[in-house]
Amino acid sequence: MFRRAILIALLFGAASTASHAAETYVIDPNHTQVRFGYSHFGFANIVGMFTGVTGTIVYDIDSPEKSTVEAVIPIQNVHTGVSDLEDHLRSADFFEVERYPQATFKSTAVEKTGEHSLRVQGELNVKGMTHAVSLDVTIHAMRKHLATGRAALGLDAHTTLVRTELGVGKYAPNVSDQVDLQITVEANVPKPQ
Repeated sequence: MFRRAILIALLFGAASTASHAAETYVIDPNHTQVRFGYSHFGFANIVGMFTGVTGTIVYDIDSPEKSTVEAVIPIQNVHTGVSDLEDHLRSADFFEVERYPQATFKSTAVEKTGEHSLRVQGELNVKGMTHAVSLDVTIHAMRKHLATGRAALGLDAHTTLVRTELGVGKYAPNVSDQVDLQITVEANVPKPQ
């Protein structure tokens, strides 16, 4: 009986001191989208998205402030459903993709703001210029992925950007200077080597 009590105490003690290590997730470009929306002369609210996003998320569930995010957004992968608009967005009037084919994001600070929410501060580089950005993030899934059998992370993020600050301000303010950005991300722990 005494032995059993000691064993139970040891097990509970080990469980109480156990901690989760930071986990590295690789962004799945097939299930990640950076969606944007803006007003066109006050008449239409246009939406589009960038696809093919790659990168990594290191998430520390015990110490979220130690977490990091790095992502690459291929600007040439812009989709609006209108080929002429996509070509115009890729042109020198806006993103100038021949010279600047991608944008990058790198976190500088992560703050826990709720049970499933974070604020991620970071640096967004567009057209060779770096800008401070703050993302409001909601983690909506962190579990084993049914398709891959590996640990996975699902999150959404939101921010508002000012086009003229990013060097893509053509036609502002008639075409709204503010752009709403909605990001949805699926990321998986990589396959073991």
